Amino acid sequence: MIRITRVYRTVLPIEQERIGQVQEIFRQHFSAVAEYAETIPDMLENPFTYGYSSILLVSESQVGQVTGFSLLLVFPTLHSGLLDFIAARRDIRGAGTGTMLYEATREYARQHMLRGIYLESLPDDPSLVKDPAVLKENRQRLRFYESYGVRPIVGTEYETPIGPSPAPYLLFDGLDRPEPLRRSECRAAVRTILTKKYSHLVKPDYIERVVESILDDPVRFREPKYYKKEPSHDGQMLRNRPAWQFALVSTRAHEIHHVNDRGYVERPVRVGAIREPLLASGLFEDIAPRHFGDEHILAVHDGDFFRYLKAVCQRLHSKRPVYPYVFPLRRPQSRPKDLAVRAGYYCIDTFTPLDRNAFDAARASVDVALTAAEQVLEGRPLSYALCRPPGHHAERRVFGGFCYFNNAAIAAHSLSRYGRVAMLDIDFHHGNGAQNIFYRRSDVLTVSLHGHPNIAYPYFSGFADETGEEAGKGFNVNYPLPENAGAEMYLKTVEKAVRRIEKFSPMFLVVCLGFDILKGDPTGSFGLKADTLKTVGMRLALLNRPTLVVQEGGYNLRNLKTGAPAFFAGFAATIEKEIPSVSRKQK
Repeated sequence: MIRITRVYRTVLPIEQERIGQVQEIFRQHFSAVAEYAETIPDMLENPFTYGYSSILLVSESQVGQVTGFSLLLVFPTLHSGLLDFIAARRDIRGAGTGTMLYEATREYARQHMLRGIYLESLPDDPSLVKDPAVLKENRQRLRFYESYGVRPIVGTEYETPIGPSPAPYLLFDGLDRPEPLRRSECRAAVRTILTKKYSHLVKPDYIERVVESILDDPVRFREPKYYKKEPSHDGQMLRNRPAWQFALVSTRAHEIHHVNDRGYVERPVRVGAIREPLLASGLFEDIAPRHFGDEHILAVHDGDFFRYLKAVCQRLHSKRPVYPYVFPLRRPQSRPKDLAVRAGYYCIDTFTPLDRNAFDAARASVDVALTAAEQVLEGRPLSYALCRPPGHHAERRVFGGFCYFNNAAIAAHSLSRYGRVAMLDIDFHHGNGAQNIFYRRSDVLTVSLHGHPNIAYPYFSGFADETGEEAGKGFNVNYPLPENAGAEMYLKTVEKAVRRIEKFSPMFLVVCLGFDILKGDPTGSFGLKADTLKTVGMRLALLNRPTLVVQEGGYNLRNLKTGAPAFFAGFAATIEKEIPSVSRKQK
């Protein structure tokens, strides 16, 4: 089984390993321009420098060996691209890898609304190629492309040599669209290709001569040479869809935690309201969670708290949940024996109940978050942990705010083993849990935008002067906002938060996402619209960091159905936007 995935950047160890294997394959096949392999990482990271975006797709075996790659250069203003290189590892040739990679590249182009892909292929003319082995290889390549209806453009001076070797043919794959290739479109593409790829070898007058030589409108193609009948492909070779989708991790185990009390808004239906429109969008691959050991929780939460929560839930047999109602000063030597009564020792409010399913549901929610974090480590640009119950109010030793374990903090701590992590909480309520857990650490930056604690839960934390202690001094940032903060103020504050994160320069971004910032939520009052969330998603994607999004609050079902697609559509629109706008000049 072979998997095809996209490498977006060079941040993660797994991305660096994939790129290293791509460079090895590149040197095997293209020794004459072996130095080009060294530029691939920079091409991925710095599209500004090159004036186009480099799309690197790799095929992998089950054991993680890169078996081939394709490198597509995308020119957004032309809505087209150049398939710069495609190659399979020499020792596995004949296994269909090249076909899978080419079909994956075509699928990428279609999904991103490109009008077509240009390709270069060395000639199959024996008068130009004297080496029989090279001629045979050239013919096989052109025969392969012709099987997709892709043939050389004829009647131009593109084949004018610029050295002793014959120049390549220029081919065009229209991606099965019925419209012909117009002269103006082809001229613009040829000018871009020659300028971006060959300007160090040819002079401007050469480029203009080739461009002006394209006279036919529509452009003419060579007559079929290898197939008398129009070939057809049914896509059977593409056994695995390219994995450039986001990951969505969720579990039905959350359904066992269903508190039927009047006014309890944290309901199972929330997950379906979010999940269904996201999967229908085509942006996500549905991933089932795997189970992780308790050590991940105990790295973040106090062991006594963990053991209490597990024990009390297992012993509660009544269908009626237990709500904490006595809140003593927390003295370890003075705790009642009755576990239900003791709940107030570990809780911060009176409306987060315990029942026999709370622990199991919270435990499953942790597995969702850790599985999503694992997807980020495997190279996903974004992974979404659709957690329920939520977690961002759970501190090291206490639960509350519908939260039992801090899913996002547990995942962030796990990611911190590989590099610095920035946590951004955009739920309406302060992310007191992450603040409490990481308050003395400098490797995890915690940033929260929320309703001012004078008017919003949890009331006793979230003030601007809470900035961290000891090693963590300066690494906790709070932006408390007024009760009716609108879109303009909110987005300006998001920009401040993002700039603080940019200064921190993390390897990973963890976003605590709450839809209670939207208008009509019963627990929030910012009154924002879905379009604002889309803008937030677009801005966060500009950080260009592997991103884990963890679901927190939001209790208006209509908001969940519109807010989630808006946020992720904004994120997707940015990472797939091939050249940033003029306003996004590098600093």
